Amino acid sequence: MRYAILSDIHSNLVALRAVLQHMESAGPIDEVWCLGDTVGYGPAPNECTDLMRSYEHVGIAGNHDWAATGRLDTSEFNPDASDAALWTSRVLSDENRSYLETLPLTTVRGHFTMAHGSPRNPIWEYLLSERVAAASFEHFETTFCLVGHSHIPLLFHEDVQGNISFQRLPLDQAFRPGRGRWILNPGSVGQPRDGDPRASYVMYDASSGEFHQYRVSYDIEATQAEMLRLRLPQSLSERLSHGW
Repeated sequence: MRYAILSDIHSNLVALRAVLQHMESAGPIDEVWCLGDTVGYGPAPNECTDLMRSYEHVGIAGNHDWAATGRLDTSEFNPDASDAALWTSRVLSDENRSYLETLPLTTVRGHFTMAHGSPRNPIWEYLLSERVAAASFEHFETTFCLVGHSHIPLLFHEDVQGNISFQRLPLDQAFRPGRGRWILNPGSVGQPRDGDPRASYVMYDASSGEFHQYRVSYDIEATQAEMLRLRLPQSLSERLSHGW
């Protein structure tokens, strides 16, 4: 069984298509796990949502999904994010709005708990430090927790003595977790923030127990041109070139 782990697509259809093409080039995918924020920031919220819904998948809600459906006050966003969220809400189809409204905050799939921000605070918490990770390990019982939200691929480990450590996900090589429990972030498909503008995602092979992070190049200028055509905030377009 092969599972694709995606997060933070953010209405970037060009990046999403590149990732889906890349993941399918190695063989059939049994299921796609999407860790929230399918929409927001980018120019193609309906197209990205339609495409995700066409796959056998598990989805959870992110803060931008909530903002697009009116469940989150956009005054808590920065001005550019708020403008993009309000635009997304205006153009979202009724069918896709209903789909996003039904997404759970967390879900469990076998040995995996999924949450957008963290298992402690699925909508808002950024999981970027060992201190926050230590608290998060207390809020799930499975071996693995998959999160997004920070747009940064990373890995936290709780060993059998309860010690917490952090590492970056190895790129383009298999990673097989050892004993203990793990929190994994696959990075962002549509708006990476780790200095690498390429789309990021992770493949999980259940038969081998291995995870594999990939970075996928895509036509950034095509997404930027569409954002500018739709008069989305220029800063959101420019940051795609820098992966930040």
